[in-house]
Amino acid sequence: MISICNKIPYLLLCLFLVGGCTSPDSIRSNTLKKGFISPLDSARPGVYWYFTDGNLSKEGMTKDLEAMKDAGIGYVVFLEVNVGVPRGKVDFLSEEWQDLFGHAVKECERLGIFITLGVGPGWTGSGGPWVEAAQSMQHLVYSTVEVSGAGKQNVRLPKPAPRRPFFGEGSFTPEVKKQWEDFYEDVAVLAFLSGATQIDTLPVSGSGYFEIPEIDERALYYRKPYSSAVGVPQYIPLFEYFAENTGDVAVDKNRIIDLTDQMRDDGSLEWDVPPGRWTVMRFGSRNNGAVTRPAPLPGVGLEADKFDTTAMNAHLDKFTGQLFGHIGFRKANPAGGLQMLHMDSWEMGAQNWTGRFREEFMRRRGYDPLPFYPVYAGVIVQSREVSERFLWDLRQTSQELVLEYHAGHIKRYGQRYGLGLSIEPYDMNPTADLELAAVGDMPMCEFWSIGMGCNTSFSTGEGASVAHLTGQPVVPAESFTAHLDGWRQHPASVKDQGEWAFAAGINRLVYHTYQHQALPDSLRPGMTFGPYGVHWDRNQTWWPMSDAYHRYVARCQYMLQQGRTVADILYLSPESAPHVFRAPASAFDYEHEFLPDRKGYNFDGCPPSLLYQAAVKDGRIVFPGGATYRLLALPAFKTMTPALLKKISDLVREGATVVGCPPEKSPSLSGYPGCDSELRKLAQELWGSAEAPENLTVRAFGQGKIVWSKRLLSEADNLYPPYEVTASLLSESVPPDFQSEGSIRYTHRTLEDMDIYFVSNRTEHAVSELCKFRSSGKKPELWNPVTGETRALPEYEITGELTLVRLNFDLHEGYFIVFHDHPAKPDGKTNFPQPELLTVLSAPWTVSFDPKWGGPASVVFEQLTDWSQHADTGIKYYSGTAVYRQTFDLPDRKDKTLLLDLGKVKNMARVRLNGKDLGVVWTAPWQVNITDAAMEKGNQLEIEVVNLWANRLIGDEQLPDDGIRNGQWPEWLTEGKARTGGRYTFATFNHYHKDSPLQESGLIGPVKVLGIEN
Repeated sequence: MISICNKIPYLLLCLFLVGGCTSPDSIRSNTLKKGFISPLDSARPGVYWYFTDGNLSKEGMTKDLEAMKDAGIGYVVFLEVNVGVPRGKVDFLSEEWQDLFGHAVKECERLGIFITLGVGPGWTGSGGPWVEAAQSMQHLVYSTVEVSGAGKQNVRLPKPAPRRPFFGEGSFTPEVKKQWEDFYEDVAVLAFLSGATQIDTLPVSGSGYFEIPEIDERALYYRKPYSSAVGVPQYIPLFEYFAENTGDVAVDKNRIIDLTDQMRDDGSLEWDVPPGRWTVMRFGSRNNGAVTRPAPLPGVGLEADKFDTTAMNAHLDKFTGQLFGHIGFRKANPAGGLQMLHMDSWEMGAQNWTGRFREEFMRRRGYDPLPFYPVYAGVIVQSREVSERFLWDLRQTSQELVLEYHAGHIKRYGQRYGLGLSIEPYDMNPTADLELAAVGDMPMCEFWSIGMGCNTSFSTGEGASVAHLTGQPVVPAESFTAHLDGWRQHPASVKDQGEWAFAAGINRLVYHTYQHQALPDSLRPGMTFGPYGVHWDRNQTWWPMSDAYHRYVARCQYMLQQGRTVADILYLSPESAPHVFRAPASAFDYEHEFLPDRKGYNFDGCPPSLLYQAAVKDGRIVFPGGATYRLLALPAFKTMTPALLKKISDLVREGATVVGCPPEKSPSLSGYPGCDSELRKLAQELWGSAEAPENLTVRAFGQGKIVWSKRLLSEADNLYPPYEVTASLLSESVPPDFQSEGSIRYTHRTLEDMDIYFVSNRTEHAVSELCKFRSSGKKPELWNPVTGETRALPEYEITGELTLVRLNFDLHEGYFIVFHDHPAKPDGKTNFPQPELLTVLSAPWTVSFDPKWGGPASVVFEQLTDWSQHADTGIKYYSGTAVYRQTFDLPDRKDKTLLLDLGKVKNMARVRLNGKDLGVVWTAPWQVNITDAAMEKGNQLEIEVVNLWANRLIGDEQLPDDGIRNGQWPEWLTEGKARTGGRYTFATFNHYHKDSPLQESGLIGPVKVLGIEN
């Protein structure tokens, strides 16, 4: 996919040759403006297009996709799952299923919609019933026998049992359970003197999940979901585990006896036991219990080994290979259809073994892990520090195998077909999130609707950071995921959170969920994603009006995909797996815990692997993708490999500014203890001392400088210096990128000679604030993504590096401030001329409801009122569209711009005046320009107003339930008979009961005509 920003230089050259003396800056501005008013298809939002356990319809697919196209949706993520909806007739991956997928691809090619295909059934990973146990995710398991005395003994070693599946056995099919129980391969038998101290094995509790010992987390037997379990650490604090405890007794690595070759097939061995009490451990490989979830029943199977390309190829051959062969897919069509493969959030648990793990470990770490196998069980070998270093090496090796043999291999596989790879790199991820994100062509984020599930707002910083560092112009996010949404949300209700996402670095919303509608059109709202997802599909009441909202989104996304993001601070994440990157809490302002807004100095996070690509230019840290940073903040993490510290030293020597304290030890056993000596030497050279100064101190080194103090350790904020420290350092040379009086969030992108700021009111009331932009020498314009209007802002002041502009915002209003061209003198006009009230439309309204949904064909409202308060139950419980009509005259309108202000609307409205469609009004300020359509006398006004599904669903709860029972479709539906309960609605999940509160609905007003002097 080619971003418009990559096309701009060529377009500018062509236009310059044609336009003669037109300045390149004006050409660039005109090109950008055209794209803003009518965004390219590449700027459209996307949806998760979910299918539920065999409920697929060719006709429904076409209707879904055509509805998406009409509404302005350009991307779909294709996944099939099982979320409790009764099974359909089309088995996953059957010939009919594959035919239907081929139909979807062809329809997307016809319509210009792009498909991203998940790399397995369900949403968690890559696997299925075709995965053999020997090629599945594995644990190194063990059993233990104590032997005392001396002389020959017959020792019987029980076969180690499999570890409990993290999500239990409830999702196993009988076939999968048998695989899980039966698969076993012996690995080693080791004996050592008993009495060694155990690494901390106290269980750690988690909300909704079973308790696991800490060693099980450190040895990668389990990783709880960071977003939903209580107490899951962002990272494993390695250095703190190095300290020896009084009385520690360690196993001498050199006295461990390898008895592997002596064990018979039945688990017994004849051993001439040396004097003393001995522990004999039998180690073997077992499946880790991870299955595809929540997969359609025919797709339930083991997850493929994430450490082995042979296993991954076997899975891909059975899934994508078979599927692509069946539909004749050879290469991605740039005009539409299949474009990418997708790895969704990591929810398949942890893995710590594979058949070649020992060989891979030795190749990567330089020593044999076999004597350290007892550490998997928490037994200290050599010392506590040595054991923890081994565990770090274990986790690091596991991370490298996942990145290279799983994610990297899928990426290379997709490239054969011209497909990219998108990755959601978080949740139960046993690797560092940023490192996994860096593998993909398109790192992806996730955020849930406010108060409707997990708070995954941290993920936006992860995905956006990696995209910025690698130069990927598109940052997608699984958006507005929800639990028990109940059709409550709509474009206006999600606008504030959507604009938060834009400011956080997201520039492609992918709504979760567009549920495939396989049922007849008469059954609405129809199919659901069980209790999950914001309902973003063609069966929504407001879907016919949604194109106006999606056009606003496309305008925003088009602008936010231009140029590069401006950020001043780069936070280096530690060499740690697992690791969740979180910037300092002090770097955010919070209107709500789900909506952390960045302060005036923006930032990104950087995984260690990407820092090696950085260089220094003009005192800034720069990356090949174009990202630049003024300051590098180190984590308050006391371990670092010498290689990484050497890279940091090189950056400072070349002119970088680095804030942070020196590491004290290497985390690894590789090269130990010499690695620690090398690290201390490098640290002494860079910092000049091992003892941090009391006060913040700047030390010159080469052309750059290192800044440090004890406070950076004692007051570390999510591992990093408090925001006030980095902000004060930056303020010595450059002002904040953006400043306001407290209510406005922002993000900033820059092109050559042009700055684009997105600013948004994060409060629920109108505000007027003086905003300061770090852009100088260019004039500001306001580009409104709701209307497509662009206009000059004549009132501004340039002071040094800043341009000061007073801006007015309605509640949750956001727009772009674009700086380009040379500044002009103010022309006497104001930035926001105030409208005057011309008239209030207070006459009675004739209102028409749709009788098919229980409303009256025509009724007169003497005054505007909330439908849910009406005495007529047909109106009270009505859901859908009603049309308001009124005729009115206008007073003197000469030389005025006329606005129709609808007041309060629940929830969207389309306005027609004198037969002219003036568009959809869906958000504050709930106004539409009527200047060109209005007349002095006899204006015929027609307002279509649509509410939400809740009221009709609640009304139907007063009637007998004729829906799904005991997980089965109702007989009247399966046999094509008439309904029995008299209900208007049908849905596959019930969110309401008969006493649920009704929702405010309709045109509540007051409706006014306003005038602005031209």
